[in-house]
Amino acid sequence: MSAPRLIHAFLRTDTGRVRTHNEDFVTFREPADTADEAQNGWLYIVADGVGGADAGEIASQFASERTLFHYLDSADNPNWGERLVDAMQAANTDLRQMVAERDGNSRMATTMVAVVFQGKNAYIANVGDSRGYLWRDGRIQQITKDQSLVAKLLEEGAITAEEAEYHPRRNVILYSLGSERSPKIDLFEKTMQPGDIVFLCSDGLIRHVSDDELAHMIIAAEPAQATQNLIELANSRGGQDNISAAILL
Repeated sequence: MSAPRLIHAFLRTDTGRVRTHNEDFVTFREPADTADEAQNGWLYIVADGVGGADAGEIASQFASERTLFHYLDSADNPNWGERLVDAMQAANTDLRQMVAERDGNSRMATTMVAVVFQGKNAYIANVGDSRGYLWRDGRIQQITKDQSLVAKLLEEGAITAEEAEYHPRRNVILYSLGSERSPKIDLFEKTMQPGDIVFLCSDGLIRHVSDDELAHMIIAAEPAQATQNLIELANSRGGQDNISAAILL
């Protein structure tokens, strides 16, 4: 079989400078050949175990792996965006079932941002406040919308952008996998152009690195080094949370 169209992917995760363990999880599934690519595309995931929940690192890995499983198990669905969202919802059900069977009193939850590339289309789904960006022609645009209390207050005009940056409840998210029976999962579709870059990250990066810095640093070095540079910058500014970054081009 012929080789599939190549997507260059560079994913990296780091514990940061404050946390004792990493509750972030990054994974991917790439096609083996053109037939596989036509059926399943290229799938990349960044998940962040919710702070304060029990065993966030288990939640992020389990939900990511179950999302991959359900996505591949539904290859007969021609709507790739719907297929990705359905896979995440099924992973949510699996996570809740696993917790119920293991210890009904514990709680495990995770944010997730995932992208599937199909030809010229990119389908980006997210729950929580892990983010998906599109870099194009020197500018970066946040594609996903943070499902957080602060983002909601900012959208409603209840607080300013400056107040949002230091709000005492800026870490409170409104939805996550594992937190409820059917969490709100947003889906965004983009038509890719030559030179475009999709960037995924957990909030541990964004709390220390601005969008303007992202736009510059994503292309200031080779992608593998760029992900490392971003993590090092976040760590140099405190590294208050786990940090994950994925450059996809």
